Amino acid sequence: MALNTSAEAPLPVGEVSRLIGGWIDRLGAVWVEGQITQLSRRPGAGVVFLTLRDPSYDISVSVTCYRQVFDAVADVVSEGARVVVLAKPEWYAPRGQLSLRAAEIRPVGVGELLARLEQLKKSLAAEGLFAPERKKALPFLPQLIGLVCGRASAAERDVLENARHRWPAVRFEVRNVAVQGVHAVPQVVQAVKELDEAGEVDVIIVARGGGSVEDLLPFSDEQLVRAVAACRTPVVSAIGHEPDNPLLDYVADLRASTPTDAAKKVVPDVGEEYERVQQLRNRARRCVAALVEREERGLAQALARPSIQDPHRMIDERADHVASLVDRSRRTLGHLLDRAASELTHTHARVVALSPAATLKRGYAVLQKSDGHVVRAPDEVGADETLRARVAEGEFTVVRADRER
Repeated sequence: MALNTSAEAPLPVGEVSRLIGGWIDRLGAVWVEGQITQLSRRPGAGVVFLTLRDPSYDISVSVTCYRQVFDAVADVVSEGARVVVLAKPEWYAPRGQLSLRAAEIRPVGVGELLARLEQLKKSLAAEGLFAPERKKALPFLPQLIGLVCGRASAAERDVLENARHRWPAVRFEVRNVAVQGVHAVPQVVQAVKELDEAGEVDVIIVARGGGSVEDLLPFSDEQLVRAVAACRTPVVSAIGHEPDNPLLDYVADLRASTPTDAAKKVVPDVGEEYERVQQLRNRARRCVAALVEREERGLAQALARPSIQDPHRMIDERADHVASLVDRSRRTLGHLLDRAASELTHTHARVVALSPAATLKRGYAVLQKSDGHVVRAPDEVGADETLRARVAEGEFTVVRADRER
């Protein structure tokens, strides 16, 4: 319950400690899981002191138990072992210290650990953390590689030597951390986050040599799995050997069977790349040579065509054809003109033969009245009427004479 206190009415330290002890006493016994980091068994002492640690959150709590409680598991429990403890929380008021009084200690077996890991694996997979579409592609040639490994470890040596043998110019940013024990998870998580935040790092390798299931447990920790899933930089898992499959393998963007395999998968081999460049160069030469040869053949075929060898031939043929057409048109027009001229001559002759002038030349005359009217009948002319007679060579006047007079 909340206490009514103020600066004028504070509680003494002893009272606060007593109240905390009362609250803790009401908790009752609880089952607690953790890893033993310190173990103190003094000769002749009836109490054993332990430190139980949660490696995922870097939190520890002191545990005490009677010797007979610990002796029941003393043969299978040591520092670094995972245990489940039935304990009653206790508050030591004079020092303000919390501890657990263990009534039973049970070691966590490998089978139980694997079952818990399988359950955690299914839970994380259901969230989509292992989905293939989340995987990021590794760069072809990383300029700077982040390496998280144990200090002076075989894994570090394998990665560095193999990578530099394959590509001597490659650079590394190494973070040496604890790779087993209670400090492994927080240190690995911190190192991965630091390398991910460094803008120059192109890929991160988390490497460790082989070990037992218990030794590799930090790399199946949920906190580490989520930290790797949140990375923007591609992460390569190189933990243990081929049969080892910590959960880090499933969330990483690439899984390598060994640290040496990680170096081979992350860094290209300069000899192989040089050979590939040579092959591509030779292939390019062959392609260009084939293209040039094909174009030369096409050009030769084009030059062999009659239109290219004698380009004026078609013009000459067309010119001859045009000249033939011109001659033909001229002959045709000449025939037409000759025929028209002949017809005109015949028509002119007929016109001339039928014209009044020709009639007059034969001795005929045309009589016209003074108004120019042509006389066609005798009764059209009156007595003594003067007429104009038109003959071939001219005209003259005549007078009609009355025969009766």
